[in-house]
Amino acid sequence: MKKLISLALCFLLIFSVMGCSNSNKKVLYVYNWGNFIADGIIEQFEKETGIKVVYEEYDDNENMYTKVKAAGDMYDIVVPSDYMVKKMSDEGMLAPINKENIPNLANLEERYLNMSFDEGNKYSVPYFVGTVGILYNTDLVNEDITKMSSMFDSKYAGKVCMLHSMRDTIGMTLKMLGYSMNDTNKSHINAARDKLIKQKPNVKAYGTDDLSRKVLDGTAAMALVYSGEGIKAVTEQPHNMRFVIPEEGSNLAIDSFVILKDSKHKEEAEQFINFMLREDIALKNAKETGYTTPNKVAKEKLPDDMKNDASRYPTEDILDKCEVFYSDNKHYVEAWDLILAAN
Repeated sequence: MKKLISLALCFLLIFSVMGCSNSNKKVLYVYNWGNFIADGIIEQFEKETGIKVVYEEYDDNENMYTKVKAAGDMYDIVVPSDYMVKKMSDEGMLAPINKENIPNLANLEERYLNMSFDEGNKYSVPYFVGTVGILYNTDLVNEDITKMSSMFDSKYAGKVCMLHSMRDTIGMTLKMLGYSMNDTNKSHINAARDKLIKQKPNVKAYGTDDLSRKVLDGTAAMALVYSGEGIKAVTEQPHNMRFVIPEEGSNLAIDSFVILKDSKHKEEAEQFINFMLREDIALKNAKETGYTTPNKVAKEKLPDDMKNDASRYPTEDILDKCEVFYSDNKHYVEAWDLILAAN
């Protein structure tokens, strides 16, 4: 009986220690875009560091912003686009980054640092760069698509998909009309609004990461998509998929890691960011997601067919026609609400 009691007490002690150990385990809450990380990377970080990662995905900057505002101190790291980095920093939502804890910053290309939305990279660290372009199915489209205006052609009624993204969809339409994607002139924004409302008979669906699948399976003839999604679709079905950055130009999106001001795990967050900037991790990410890595060391290790692909790594003449978002105002919100509500 004494032996049984001793054994029971021993097990109780072991389980108590395990319970304390588990309760003390560090947990990092990461909120990122969908399809924006290669398989196995989170697990590798957890294995190397012992830090548990709770990982969630979103599909729109505005939805992320709303949820983070309401979540208090729940999240540690999010990955907003350029203009949203500025909005969040202006509102005091972000914590300054201790660059001494992120030595792999040295791997990043200078052209993607010190941007107008965060001069000096006080709050943000570039993660991926992307454009917006047109993915189309050559089984359903009997022409070479080169311009944004093709998505508004009545012959594609019911066959077009558009991004459920206020800034991207309005911005690309502004570009098509000859205006800046950062235009704040109400009449210009309303002109884009009217154009998009007139386009509604063409639109089969608004969406984000699901749009490429509709083009792949022939549900839609073409879709406005993020470059990573377009490139992955072409890789999957090269015989009938094409992805093009429109002649009018595009958004050059710089999506960056930021740490929320209320984060309870700031050092662990910086450890995660440094890990993601490591050459081998950035290389795997770039290969699998299709997005442009700002990591110059990783880029050099990419296969030639990837780093010489202008849809992944746009040439200077394409980049000259691209713009980084840096502004937002109520006119975009008003226009977008009317676009979505229109029949």
